[in-house]
Amino acid sequence: MNVIECGGSEGGKRVAVVMLRRGDLVYDIRNCCYIEGHVMPDDADEARHTVQDVGEAGNVDRVTRMLDLAHAELVERLLPMTRRELDDPLVTNRLAERGVYGVVLEVGRDFSQSTLNLLGKLIHEAMVSWVVADWMSITNPGKADVWRAKVDELLARVSGVKAHRGGRLRIRPHWLG
Repeated sequence: MNVIECGGSEGGKRVAVVMLRRGDLVYDIRNCCYIEGHVMPDDADEARHTVQDVGEAGNVDRVTRMLDLAHAELVERLLPMTRRELDDPLVTNRLAERGVYGVVLEVGRDFSQSTLNLLGKLIHEAMVSWVVADWMSITNPGKADVWRAKVDELLARVSGVKAHRGGRLRIRPHWLG
């Protein structure tokens, strides 16, 4: 994952880009599903292989669709930081693997690098967990809720970062109520 600060913008804002490489996302998805399969009972060989085959031909198409959906959801949740003019009024369902998933953010001048780094890592983990939750819902439904809970937690943390867009969270001392 690369996090890039892209310089100036209007009105005291800066543009930053979180770039997530598809290969890194798929690697983590495959790793999570491998571990989920590895901890299954010994008598569940067929189910284990199904869980672990997330990155195989055909199955990876589902991964692509879910990565696209997770990316779109995260970009939408980060509004107004991600608001962009409509540049392509045509939306299709054509399956195409992207090499990179980018999240373009307009942030305040005082948005901190550490907050941007955290946001990038949260987005990565949320996308991975989103895909694993979907794959578990198909191959190992008993684990799907565990992964959905991870997604919900990560989305809440992303929202928390968005809530203090200035990049610095000021905590009021407890004695001031």
